[in-house]
Parts: sequence; structure tokens; C-alpha cells
Amino acid sequence: MTGYYDIVLGLIPLALLGISGGLYAAGFAVPTAVSFAGLVAVTLIGHALFVRGPTDSTPVPTDTRPFNAD
Repeated sequence: MTGYYDIVLGLIPLALLGISGGLYAAGFAVPTAVSFAGLVAVTLIGHALFVRGPTDSTPVPTDTRPFNAD
């Protein structure tokens, strides 16, 4: 099952290679094309970290009293 983070991990190199290659083919200089593609990749990473950040799936215990085995 492909999840959100699997898609993001696949889109990062695709953005770097595809966008920079497309911009280079369109006539942009290599540093400009790579910079724009890197900006897209950083945006993907930022979205994955801060907008849809990973959450802990384990429940948080509500009872914080120490356990006494006696």
C-alpha cells in the first residue's frame, strides 16, 4: 500500500530531475533550472514535515501515576 510519504519520497527525485531537465530543455541555464527544481523539492519536503507531519500512532497513557508492584 502506497502512503503519502512514499509518494513524497518518489516525487523528490522526480522533481529534481524532471523539472530541471524540462527547464533546461526550454532554454534556461543549468544553475537556474536546478535552483527552481530544488525549490520545488524543498517545498515537498516542507509540506511532508510541517503540514502533514508524521504523528505517533501509539496512544498516550492518561494515567501517569507510578506503578507499584506490591
